[in-house]
Amino acid sequence: MRPHITINAAMSADGKISTHKRIQVRISGDDDFIRVDTMRANADAVMVGIGTMLADNPSLTVKSGELRSKRKKRSGSGDPARIVVDSMARTPLDADIFKKGEGERIIAVCEKAPKGRIEALQHRGARILTAGDQQVDLAGLMSELKALGFDTLMVEGGATLNWSLISQGLVDEIYTYIGAMVLGGEDAPTLVDGTGFGDNTDAVGLELMSVERMDDGVLIQWHIVESV
Repeated sequence: MRPHITINAAMSADGKISTHKRIQVRISGDDDFIRVDTMRANADAVMVGIGTMLADNPSLTVKSGELRSKRKKRSGSGDPARIVVDSMARTPLDADIFKKGEGERIIAVCEKAPKGRIEALQHRGARILTAGDQQVDLAGLMSELKALGFDTLMVEGGATLNWSLISQGLVDEIYTYIGAMVLGGEDAPTLVDGTGFGDNTDAVGLELMSVERMDDGVLIQWHIVESV
């Protein structure tokens, strides 16, 4: 058993989620910002990988006061739990997830993570979940999150985490906002990086659920079917 997992991302028309310098770029507009904020408010937890944490320092909080109020009445917290997949416990102690919001902070590490770093993160108020020896065992982590009562999980990057989740069959839906820009760069991260599948016989199949014009771009909702 695992939570229902949704990947949400904005990318350029050429499929890049940031520049080749790994600098965050605002790709979508106000309407998509509201949509993402609503998704966060409705999720039990929001997850990012350590790469996104180090590059962007996201707070992963709900920005709308109205949504925060409604969520707090419903679940006791204005923000979802914030989860970082961080095998070696590298999350900065001054990260915004520790400074902003009231949702639970969870750092997922592996057995090899330095004990001193783990203790420092715990001192900052983080709950540590250990899954896997050399790196985080995502399937094991998802089972543990489900057992803790997390039924819905929103994943906000990055490309390596997206690949790991998708390639292991751990994703149910993907929302991609495609913005009206071209970023280019052979080293710029795409929606999904990682090693990739060898050929289309291994590829993950998608079912198109909806297409909606939003801001200056397009929002596409996919349901993951199975390998094609």
